[in-house]
Order: sequence, then structure tokens, then C-alpha cells
Amino acid sequence: MKTNTKQIISVAQVVAWIIYIGLCIKAGGLIISFIISLLGNPALAGEIYSDLDVSVLRQAGTRHYVAVVSLLAAVYCLKAHVFYVLIRILSTLNLDYPFSTRVASWIDTISQLMLGMSVLALIAEGYCGWLAKRSVAITQHWGSSEYLFMAGVVFIVALVFRRGTEMQAENELTI
Repeated sequence: MKTNTKQIISVAQVVAWIIYIGLCIKAGGLIISFIISLLGNPALAGEIYSDLDVSVLRQAGTRHYVAVVSLLAAVYCLKAHVFYVLIRILSTLNLDYPFSTRVASWIDTISQLMLGMSVLALIAEGYCGWLAKRSVAITQHWGSSEYLFMAGVVFIVALVFRRGTEMQAENELTI
């Protein structure tokens, strides 16, 4: 039973590494393309992000372009950081004593990062809605409600882990 659990954690760690590297590449590519499009090649704005055509923003004004792409890059960076923290959790998780203050703290950090992503996505949705009213149509699903829901779920898990840490410490004292 322990071998299967350890294998599942190893597979989860590999998957988390793959997702983390992919998000880092996506965030880095977005930031580098963004900088190049600002400094030298404005035509690159249409190709900066495959799911979102921001060339309309670039034509509407540099300020709008910078704001939306910065929010998008920030969301990707926070997503990457969530997976980095998850990798740290998976690499230090001890199945014999799963509740530790370090893991509880990292789970709490993940919930805070998810809340930050939710706030940034909510700001981006509002800003894109404001731009749409000024005839700059941007079709992008930012997912603020999904990030907020995930932040709440992870926060509850963090509370359970904190309580588990307290119970484990009390158990060690009584034995």
C-alpha cells in the first residue's frame, strides 16, 4: 500500500514539474514577446499570445496593451508559483507524519496565491469589460470565479492541515 502511495506521489511530482515548466515557458515567452513588441516590433503584438489577439489593444493604445498583457503575465507567473509550491510540498511530504507546520504553511501560501490570481483576473475582467464599452473587443475568459473557488477550497484544506498538525503534536506529547 505504501509503495503505491509513494508511486502516486512520484507521478504527481513529475506531472507538477511538467506543468510548472510549461507555465514558466508560457509566462517567459509572453513577457519576452511583450517586451520585444514594446521596444522594437509592434507587429508582434498580434502573435504575443495564441488565445488572445492583443493587436487590437496595441492599436487602441499602449497603455491598454501594457495593462492587459501585464495582468495576463502576472496570472501566469502566479500559476507557475502555485505549482512550484506544490512541487515543494510533494518533495518534502512524509507519509509517516504527513502533518507538518511547513506543509500547512505552504498550503496556506497556495490559497493566498490563488486568491491573488482571482483578484488579478477580476481586475482584468473589469478592465476588459470597460474596454469593450469603448469598442475595443477582447474575448478572454479570465476565470476569476474559478480561482476564487479554488482558493476557498485550498484554504479549507490548509485549515484542516493546521488542525492535523496540532493533533499530531498533541499525540506525540501523550505518547
